[in-house]
Amino acid sequence: MPAGDQQTILIVDDEPEVRALLRTGLEGEGFAVVEAADGQQAMALIDRLPISLVTLDLKLGGEDGLKVARELRAAKNTPMIMITGKGDAVDRIVGLELGADDYIPKPFLMREVVARIRAVLRRYTGAANASSEARSDGGQRYGFDGWTVDLSRREVRDPRDELRELTTAEFNLLALFLQKPGRVLSRDELMDLLKGHDWTPMDRSIDALVARLRKKLEPESERPTLVKTVRGVGYAFAGAVKRL
Repeated sequence: MPAGDQQTILIVDDEPEVRALLRTGLEGEGFAVVEAADGQQAMALIDRLPISLVTLDLKLGGEDGLKVARELRAAKNTPMIMITGKGDAVDRIVGLELGADDYIPKPFLMREVVARIRAVLRRYTGAANASSEARSDGGQRYGFDGWTVDLSRREVRDPRDELRELTTAEFNLLALFLQKPGRVLSRDELMDLLKGHDWTPMDRSIDALVARLRKKLEPESERPTLVKTVRGVGYAFAGAVKRL
C-alpha cells in the first residue's frame, strides 16, 4: 500500500509477466505500484486509492481496452499512458483521442517507460503549479461565444453555465489559445509551449489533441469555427476572446 508522498502507478494489464516487469522497474525508481488484470479491478482501485498515473494495455484478455480507457477517463482526470502490443497507428490515434497522454508499444525498454511516465507527471505537476500561481495573482478568467474559462480554478463552463470536463492537456491547449487569440500557432510552437511531453518531429499527437478539444467546444467539429486550421502552418483560435 502506498505510503507518504510516493506517487502511485496503477498498472492495468492481463499478463502477469508484464505487470511484474513494470512493477519491478517502477518500484526500483521509487514509485508505489498497484495492479489490475481487467477493467473492473482498475475501476475499483482508482475509486479507492490516490492514483498518480495509469498504464493501460489495449487488449485485456478479450476485453476492450479502449472501453476501459473511456471509463477511467470519465471517472477521474488521471494521467494515462497506453502500453500495448497493438502497434497499429489507428489504435494509437484512437487512444490519444480518448484522452491518453502518451502511447508506448510493446516490447518496450523499461528506461523509456520510466522517462515517459516522469514526463507526463511533470506536465500535470506543472499545470497544478500554474494554477497555484494564477490564484496568487488573483486569477484569470476569459469568455468567448458564451463560454467562460477560469484559469485559476481550471474550470470551463459552456453557454448553459454547465461545467465541462477537459483533460489537463486539453485545458492547457485551450488556455494557450485564449492567451493568444487570433494568432496562428504552428505545431512546433504548440509542442514547445505544451512542455512536458516527449514530442518527436513527426508526432501527430498535437492534431489528435486539437481534434479532442474541438469535439468538446463545437457541436459541428467537422466544420470548426473556433479552432481554425491554417493549412500548412498550424492552428488559430478564431473566437472573440475577452478578459472577465
